[in-house]
Amino acid sequence: MTMVRIPPPALPVRDRRAARALSPMLTRLAEERATGVLVREHGVLYLAEGRVVHAESPLAPDLGVLLTAHGTLAATAWQRAAAQAPDPAQAPDPAQAAEALLRSGVLPTGALELCHLDALYDAGYFALAPSGTPGRFRYGAGPRLGPLPSVPVVALERETLRRRLLLHRLWPDPAADSAPLIRADPAPGPAAALSVTPRQRAVLDRVDGVRTAADLARDLGRQAFHTLVDVRRLTAAGWIAPVPADPAPPPAPPPRPVTTDPDIALLKRLRDALEAL
Repeated sequence: MTMVRIPPPALPVRDRRAARALSPMLTRLAEERATGVLVREHGVLYLAEGRVVHAESPLAPDLGVLLTAHGTLAATAWQRAAAQAPDPAQAPDPAQAAEALLRSGVLPTGALELCHLDALYDAGYFALAPSGTPGRFRYGAGPRLGPLPSVPVVALERETLRRRLLLHRLWPDPAADSAPLIRADPAPGPAAALSVTPRQRAVLDRVDGVRTAADLARDLGRQAFHTLVDVRRLTAAGWIAPVPADPAPPPAPPPRPVTTDPDIALLKRLRDALEAL
């Protein structure tokens, strides 16, 4: 039997560049086994000995939302764990809260570790998004290799690139990822309605012209990337669309020329005098 090797699909041009240097700073930090916090435009990565131990992004629900949204953990249990931070004046640290849950035994270890990795890869995807703002790294203590699983930098980068390619295949225009979403007009016909899955229906029912994909993810208690998948599929099917940007105001009319020719000025005065008769 002849074996035929099928080459992997090519990344879009932008993603091929990203594959060569997704984040040179992050690669260097992994090589030197750095510990600290990498702050980027759309998120933060916490490193310990060159591995990613935690990630946060304003575009992705945090670990507490993912744990409590569907009854995996009671909200009161998460609040008690988050309140055990060393400094009460600081905001709750999801990583420390997760460790407190492990110590208390209120949640199976496997479920917590899986949810932790889901949150890490979800926020890490947005933290590694293309940006025109350079990242900043703060060396120092803080993050550490605790009982929760960490991931190598190369694994996070590889998964981020895989997710970018998937979204590009579903719908190449990223406008719906960050803009408020509206129901498409006109709506698709009855045949299209049959293709909407229950997960997509939950997204579609919450589209109101105000919420973005990140807002929908928090409302649903789902990973933001999975919500983006549903949003792009619904956009490709014509069910939803990003709110159109406001049109640019028309350019101001050019100023009227000021007449300085004395002959023309005289003619205007004569015209005004005749009109006054």
